[in-house]
Order: sequence, then structure tokens, then C-alpha cells
Amino acid sequence: MSPELLAIHEFLSECLPFDQLPNDVITQVLSDIEVSYHSKGNQFGQQELNGGLRIVRSGAAELRSSNDLLLDRLSEGDSFNLMGLNDEQPGITATLIEDALLYTLPEIPYQKLRNEYRAFDRFFSSQRSRRLRRAARYEPAPNDMMRPISDLMSTELLSVEPTTSIQQTAVLMSSSRFSSILVMENQQLMGIVTDRDIRSRAVAEGMDLQQPINIIMTTDPLTLAPDLSMFDATLFMTQRSIHHIPIMADEKVVGIITASDLMLARKDDPVFLVQHISRQTSTLELKNVVASMPDLLVQWVKSGVRSSQLSHVLTALSDAITVRLIDLAIEKIGPPPVPFAWLGFGSQGRKEQLLGADQDNALLISDDMKPEHASWFSELAKFVCDGLNTCGYVYCPGNIMATNDDLRLPLKEWLKTVERWMRTPTERAVMEVSIFFDIRTIYGDKKLTKTLQTQMLKHTQSNSIFLAALAENVLSVHPPMGIFRRFVVEQNGEHAHELNLKIRGVIPIIDIVRIHALANGLFEVNTIDRLRALVDCKAMTIVDSRNIQDALQLLMQLRLNHQAQDIIQGKAPSNYLNPASLSKIVSKQLKDTFGIVKDAQQGIKTKYRPGLG
Repeated sequence: MSPELLAIHEFLSECLPFDQLPNDVITQVLSDIEVSYHSKGNQFGQQELNGGLRIVRSGAAELRSSNDLLLDRLSEGDSFNLMGLNDEQPGITATLIEDALLYTLPEIPYQKLRNEYRAFDRFFSSQRSRRLRRAARYEPAPNDMMRPISDLMSTELLSVEPTTSIQQTAVLMSSSRFSSILVMENQQLMGIVTDRDIRSRAVAEGMDLQQPINIIMTTDPLTLAPDLSMFDATLFMTQRSIHHIPIMADEKVVGIITASDLMLARKDDPVFLVQHISRQTSTLELKNVVASMPDLLVQWVKSGVRSSQLSHVLTALSDAITVRLIDLAIEKIGPPPVPFAWLGFGSQGRKEQLLGADQDNALLISDDMKPEHASWFSELAKFVCDGLNTCGYVYCPGNIMATNDDLRLPLKEWLKTVERWMRTPTERAVMEVSIFFDIRTIYGDKKLTKTLQTQMLKHTQSNSIFLAALAENVLSVHPPMGIFRRFVVEQNGEHAHELNLKIRGVIPIIDIVRIHALANGLFEVNTIDRLRALVDCKAMTIVDSRNIQDALQLLMQLRLNHQAQDIIQGKAPSNYLNPASLSKIVSKQLKDTFGIVKDAQQGIKTKYRPGLG
């Protein structure tokens, strides 16, 4: 066998599903293999329906549907057969996103292998189904609450001009059986009036009903975009006690949605825990509500909701718990003496929370704070942190909580603290400030948080020493891959032969993206949002951003699936996973994911670590 054929033989024998074929069969296939080189941007489409299996020897490609939805991203060792894919969904194309060397097995010998070897055939049948259904990652139809509100909103709109009388408006609403009406002028939305407004603002006040409707309308009403999910709309309306909201697209009103519409859509959906939380009157009642969250996770994982959506939901629930505890505390100890912001750090700050998260919070207080106000904020912090612990959000082992005197400060003191951390980036300081940069206002004055973020980002952009210290921290955790692409697992203890997906995979990605975001002065906190912003400001290529997004989503999805199984089996949710339990396909994807993390770490080392010198 020639060296060229030997190289192809060795490559195929390590690729799925050729590794399922007898060695002599792979040898026979070699005579049919065609080798070709293609430049980045080359596209295979409808003209390629003569078939054949293309195997990526080097480079990368994307498979997209006729409406440009990403179905799969292919790299070394992956393969595709457009004829088979287009049999089920016409219009699929493959586009090279890097220069690529392809091996092509013509259609006849390819189909011969599928007919004769069941494992080989089963792989491509399942692969095709997986690719064609990958859209479920982006459009999880099984759960109505992730559908866009455009699916539910009413496009039948009732409107009047600002000068229309209150009585005329009421008659029109009554005859049309509408509970709200838009106030429009020159096709521009001026306000909204509900039947409650007419009762409470006009009739109850004894107002002359011949007065124009603009006197009682809600001016400049809040609006939503039609592509927002039903869950997000529900959360938005619940937090603001809004029952009717116009839907705007391209500065035009395209529909309206009501709280009743959303309730009727999925009145039994667990996401309505958000509404129930706001009605609870004690910490114990909140604890009882939170007790249903494990079942919530299992239900949503089973229904196919993607990890980013589910973490958003779980974060929204923890936000709601925090807000309600603060409200209960204020009922007990009285109103705040000065403005403040309750801050969420870490996964809560990034809206990436899963089950089992501990507390990471702090208090940012107005500089109007006086010494006699300290006891009020101390009492608030104790009430809320104790309440969160009771509800299952356990105390932070590192004491990153508002009960810590060092994390309950006025704005000017916070700025001094952050400056000190950056001047002397000790290991402890780096850990604390890393968490602190993933910051979000959970309750209170968002302007305080914005001011603090602005000042912090000014310091980080020009601080090469600090960025280098952050980089050193990132590089201290290595992806669990050894030589020959084998997983490096825990050797001893409770989790022997397992991987910690959070510590060895998710956190390094979060840390990597955070450094890039800080170096470029980005306010985004959520990891996916940061990756998109890095592309927008030309600090990262689209390919690199997509690769890291895919890596993060795979790790998060594996964590969620594993945690759901733990719950079903009556275990506490864990981040540990035995790689031996994975299929060959998922195992390969996980290895590729850790490879992406390793490459991204190398980029961090090259770009930021020299600052230590």
C-alpha cells in the first residue's frame, strides 16, 4: 500500500462510522476514494445531488437549510451526504468556512456499505435526523413558553385619536369587546387606555366623559418586540404589573398581547412560578415554591428546551426570590434610608444559573449613606441572605455575600476597593474581582451599578498587568484531555473516573470570554452576549465566536441532561459526568469542545500573559 493510501486508511479507521467497518473493507474502499482541495467559501448545493459521501480531512464546513438556519458545523473527521439530506429537506447546502481537503466516497460504494453494514447505515440515519432537527436548539417547539409572542398576539387592533371623547372610546371598546384601545395620531402610538383606566381614572373620579381620551391615557407605553419569547413577555409584564402591552416592529404597532392571553397559552407551565413568588408572604412559603424547581428542570430538559433558555428561566426564578425577600425585609425593617442596588454576581449576574448555585451577592449603596444607616443595610443583608439559604441558595463558601462588611459599601468605597484589587492583583483579589465583573442589578438603583461598571471598565482596558493576572488564573485550569485525545478523569474519591464539566469546561470558557470583554470595554455580562459583542467590535472572528458558543452550549446541555437524570434517580444534581457513559458521537463532540477550550486558552496566553513580564 502506498504511503498516500496508508495515510487515508489510518484516517478513516479513526473516523465515525468507518471505525465500525472491518479493516479489509476499509482497504477495499480506498480505491474508490477521491481526494480534492477546496477554497474557503466554496459551496455544495443542489447541483451536488449526484450524491457521494464527503469526509472532511482538514478544514471546516457549515450545513444550512434553505432559510439559512444552521443545521451543523463540520470539522476534521466529520462527513456529509447532500443527496440524503435533501431527500428529507430540499435546499440544504454545505459551505466551507475554511480551506478544506475533502475525501469523497462516490454514491454507489457509499450506498453499498450502508446496505451491507448495519452500524454504518444506522450512523448516517441518526446523523441526518440529528442535523435536520438541530433547529430545535433555536426553536424549541415542544414548549409553548419559548415561542415568540408573534404566535399569540392579536393583530386585530382597536384605536382612536387623542381628541376622541372618553365616552366615545368606552362605547367603541364595549361594542368591540376589547379590554384596551390604542391612542394613535398620524399612525404613531401616543398612548394606551384599558377598561380599568376608564373606571378608575374617569368614572370613579367623576370626570366629564366628554373630555378627550388623552387626559386619562398612559402616555409613551412600554412595548415589546414580536420575536420576544412568551416567557420573557410574561416576566416583563409581571415585574411591572402591566396587563396590556403593544407589540412594535420597525416603529409600527403590529399587535397587542394581554396577560390573559399569556395565561391561557400555558396556564399550567411551571414558569408561572415567577408570578406565584411575588405573592408569597414568608421565607417558608418561598421555600415551598422553590421545592418544585427540580421538577421544572426535568420537564424542560425533556421538552427539548436549549440550555441558554433554561438557565435564563432558572435565573429569573432566583431573581424573583431575591426581589421578594428584599420586599419582605423592607416590610419588616422599614423603607431604605438612601438609594441602593442589590447586586448579583457570577452565574446569577450572567443569567446562566442552574440548580445548586450558591449565593454571590453584594450591596452597592448611594454615597449619601451616613454612619447611622449602616445597621439598616446590615439587617437587610442578613434577612435576604438567610432567606436565600433557606430556599436552597446556600451561603457562599468564599463569603461573597452582602452580609460581608467588605461587600456592603457606598459607591465611592466600592471604587476604592476595585482599584486596590487591580493595583495588587493577588490570587485572592483576582478571584474576587473576576466574579465582580459579572455583575447585574437584581433590585434597586441601576444607575449606581452603571456608574460602577463604567469606572471599572476604564481601569481594565489599560491595565495590562491586571489582565495578565486574570489570564494566569484562566490558564491554571487545563481542559481534561491527555495525549491521544483521551479524557483525563478524577482518579480517586467519590467522583473517580468522572469529569467535572463545570470546573474543567464551562468556567474556563466564561473566564476566557470575560478577559476579552474587559480588554475591549464591553458592558455585556452574559457570555453569549459578550461573544456576539466581541464580533461586533472586531475583537473576535465570527468562526471563533461560533466555535466557543457551540462549545459552551454543548457543555451546558450535557450538564443539564446529567442533572435531570440525577433528579429522576433521586440524587442531588451534580456537575460530574462519567465519559464512559457517552455515545461515540457525543464523546467525540466533547473532545472537540475541550480542544476549542485549549485553543482559546492558547490565544489568551499569547495575547495577555506577556503583561506579567
